Amino acid sequence: MRTLALGIMSGTSLDGIDIALCRFTQTDDKWNYEIVEAETIAYPSGWIEKLKEAPNLKAEEFLMLNDEYGRYTGELITEFLKGKETPQLIASHGHTIFHQPDQKFTFQLGNGASIAATTQITTVSDFRSFDVALGGQGSPLVPTGDQLLFSEFDYCLNIGGFANISFDKDGIRIASDVCPANIVLNELAVQKGFAYDKDGRLGASGKVSEPLLQQLNNLDFYRQKWPKSLGREWVDTQITPLLSASGISIEDQAATMYEHIASQIANVTGNKGRLLATGGGSKNRFLINQLRLKTSCEVVLPEEKLIDFKEALIFAFLGVLAFNGQINIRASVTGANRDHIGGIIYNIGNK
Repeated sequence: MRTLALGIMSGTSLDGIDIALCRFTQTDDKWNYEIVEAETIAYPSGWIEKLKEAPNLKAEEFLMLNDEYGRYTGELITEFLKGKETPQLIASHGHTIFHQPDQKFTFQLGNGASIAATTQITTVSDFRSFDVALGGQGSPLVPTGDQLLFSEFDYCLNIGGFANISFDKDGIRIASDVCPANIVLNELAVQKGFAYDKDGRLGASGKVSEPLLQQLNNLDFYRQKWPKSLGREWVDTQITPLLSASGISIEDQAATMYEHIASQIANVTGNKGRLLATGGGSKNRFLINQLRLKTSCEVVLPEEKLIDFKEALIFAFLGVLAFNGQINIRASVTGANRDHIGGIIYNIGNK
């Protein structure tokens, strides 16, 4: 079976929208992939503000924004596909606005119906809601792709707004969000007038605060059992107040966060095996160096295209699985009461 699918991903760090046109081939039980074309489209300042303010909107305004963002996404896809082969389906992650699985709700902005109507291409969206309804965390969702597409690695780590990881344990795929990453590092960089902390220069110029590091490492989340997940709300209530109350420089706050992130990842990986690191944070040389100091795992950085677009690739893959009626979310990963097929399909009729 060969399928051409487009995956689209917007991370919590608001860097932009990742679009990846991917070809998947299944031979017996083996899946292979190719990233045919991929691009990151930076958000205009107007959309950054809209997405930041989305949680505070009135219900009618929020519904209108959900449709507007879906159309905007569809327009970006249409422009991206000019001169390229039309995919059989689009798989859209959307932009996470709310994620509180313990309260039984999650919301990824970007109406899939609007994307399908705008592009005239069958669209799979809203991958998380069914999992949360089944008692799961709704996150992380990439481990099915990790297991089927990257089985040669012992660990698959993605460092984006949050760091998440997946691996096999006793023959079962398990995964979890590990800790916040770029969602905090970017905010610290913004306070110094930068969009992000390029190569970790801000953190490298500071000193680790042991009292702050201890407070961060002692947060209740790190003692909770897997599976578990994080959202912006947790950062706003748990991380930001500790940083603000620390009384230390932004540089020292950043240095302490880097130490915290590397330590929490190393606590999960242990000291053996091969670790595939992807996501924007894996381009941060200071962060990767800190991680290599903390773990004896072989930290593997793949080609830049995979670093940048692995999550968009995997959401395209999750869409392909859903479109073909195959399980794409594992209960062992999210804590749902059973394995299931996540994603709502808006079928244009081009199957």
